[in-house]
Amino acid sequence: MHTLKKMLYGNVAFLEGEEYRAFQFRFLCIVLLAGAGVTALLLIGVATAANHIDMRHVGSMTAFTILSLIVWLLLRGQPQRFITLAWVYETVCLLEYVSALYFVSEDEMRVIWFFTNIPGVYILLGQRPGMLITIATIIGLGAGNSSLPKPYSPHAIATLLAALAYFGAFFHVYGARSISYFVRMRESNRQLRHIASHDPLTDLLNAGAYYATCDQLIHLANRHQQHFSVLFVDLDHFKRINDTYGHEAGDIVLKAVTKQLQNSVRQSDAVGRIGGEEFSVFLPDTDLSGATKLAESMRSEIEKLMPQIGTQRIKVTASIGVASCERSEDSMAAIQRRADQAMYDAKQQGRNRVSCFTQTT
Repeated sequence: MHTLKKMLYGNVAFLEGEEYRAFQFRFLCIVLLAGAGVTALLLIGVATAANHIDMRHVGSMTAFTILSLIVWLLLRGQPQRFITLAWVYETVCLLEYVSALYFVSEDEMRVIWFFTNIPGVYILLGQRPGMLITIATIIGLGAGNSSLPKPYSPHAIATLLAALAYFGAFFHVYGARSISYFVRMRESNRQLRHIASHDPLTDLLNAGAYYATCDQLIHLANRHQQHFSVLFVDLDHFKRINDTYGHEAGDIVLKAVTKQLQNSVRQSDAVGRIGGEEFSVFLPDTDLSGATKLAESMRSEIEKLMPQIGTQRIKVTASIGVASCERSEDSMAAIQRRADQAMYDAKQQGRNRVSCFTQTT
């Protein structure tokens, strides 16, 4: 199955949230091949005398088959070309359908190709192009019918145009509702993923999501042979704050500390709440010296916070452990234990300080 997908679509990957774009890309690839295949079968019928078609339209069918395959080859593995190539293919299709309309007049069902075109336009190009092409098709058939070698009767053309209008309206509404449903589902899934991976109070990564993120960052650091460091931040005497001022006060302190931690780190860093009053910070491309300076800055800024509880402000301090590695085959949990040990040393030394644990593997 993987080999077949690679053959059809090339080496292509879509980001999370691009599911509908991925569907459009794959749909166009299949339509291009199916269109070329069906037209090629009709050409085989002409070559074997099973079908008798005006040679002018045979030339059009041949060009359509070749162009469809060329567009498919240009699209494989290149989703950034999707919009341009989708418009190119739609133009080629309309020219082919017009050719059939004029040069295969003995086939009264040839107008059906205009009907099959409408759903594809709405899927590939969207609501506005779908509506414009539907209207243009209705006007073109209505105005050009009298110029056909064998025009449709007034009753037939009226029925065709009414059916095209209904078909276009149907897919316009259906497409709009489908896309709206997809967008809502995507947003709901995003919210569910966020809820599952973030702490509800601080909105930081929870322990599971944080460790999984850090394992990926460790893998990247090892690949690029970069240092990385981990900070273990533990608030001092946090239980005393809860016991003295209540859990609501504790929540205020946690939120204030969270904001300070987020203001102190880079966008490439990861911050997680891994326990009640325990935080961890992963610092890619950061050696022991840089991590220690950041930890000391964090400690100082936390001490300056003085969050307001009721009518008074309370002092909050933190003990921070630092662990730094250049390369490591250990998991994040193992490295976290080293930072935890360093934090414990800071507690033993009197709290409100930074302590380091280093190990290079």
